[in-house]
Amino acid sequence: MTNRTLAILKPDCVRKELIGKVISQIQSAGFRILGLKMVRLTEDTAKGFYEVHKERQFFKDLISYMTSGPCLPIVLEKENAVEEFRKLIGATDPAKAEEGTIRKLYAENIQENIVHGSDSNENAMKEISHFFSRRELLEINGWN
Repeated sequence: MTNRTLAILKPDCVRKELIGKVISQIQSAGFRILGLKMVRLTEDTAKGFYEVHKERQFFKDLISYMTSGPCLPIVLEKENAVEEFRKLIGATDPAKAEEGTIRKLYAENIQENIVHGSDSNENAMKEISHFFSRRELLEINGWN
């Protein structure tokens, strides 16, 4: 089933000037980009997006990191998008990520790990709506 997922190229990706390389890898894996924008998260926006983690010990550091510079939310579409994107990006900890994954190639540590990917279809829809209105997303039929 073709569905969507949200990717966020995080501040370390932007800072390291890896946007083009990461997007190229995403497109080479067969994902279609339906929406993309560069944003600077405010503390409130970051807290709202990562609310699920608010009780975790790393929450404060996560918010600080995600507001430290611009990032790029991207809506992606592909067959089994969530699962396929998570395979492409690799484990949250780049030291445990498989060879060739985005995090293994470019991430330095578990926090500054280059990219976010939705963890379920349900969360993907919530996360997409956090950054994009329906009008901002392209409806592309017949693209291969």
